[in-house]
Amino acid sequence: MPYPEGHKEKVRGRIIESAAKAFRSNGIRDISVPAIMKGAGLTHGGFYSHFGSKEQLVSEACSYAVSDTIALLEKAADNEKVDNKIHAVIDYYLSPYHRDHTETGCILPSLSNEISRSSEEVRQVFTHELDRIIDFISKLAETDKATGSALLSLLIGTLVLARSVIDTKLSDSILAAGRQHARALLNS
Repeated sequence: MPYPEGHKEKVRGRIIESAAKAFRSNGIRDISVPAIMKGAGLTHGGFYSHFGSKEQLVSEACSYAVSDTIALLEKAADNEKVDNKIHAVIDYYLSPYHRDHTETGCILPSLSNEISRSSEEVRQVFTHELDRIIDFISKLAETDKATGSALLSLLIGTLVLARSVIDTKLSDSILAAGRQHARALLNS
């Protein structure tokens, strides 16, 4: 019996979603194709009917994860009742919730270090996606791209450090300092 129309696309989407979650939590090198496929509820034998390589999956998972992050940040901004919605984005991005939920958080802090050692194909996609999120931040902050880049860098760096320490109070203080200085950057 043939599969219903759109079945292959749905399965492919589940694989990409599983990979994005796994890469956010474990990085690229520490997660295997069989683990990704298991996370999608599939066996690893079907992987190559959807993707030519793990590199292709990394590229598509990065695009998916950045789109997902932009949607989350838009939702945070839309829930805010103030005129300056970028403050809601800063608060969400540098929140204990975002720090503690790497599997659904922004992929940029999770993979930036590994991406620098990845293939040109993956780096090209990552570059495009980074540029896309910088444009989103810049537009929402109503600022130039250089300031938007600096703001995103501050957010990512703060989140990386907050996730790196074992002391919750120190982590919380890093997040608070990041929120304060992100706002100051926009007010300067």
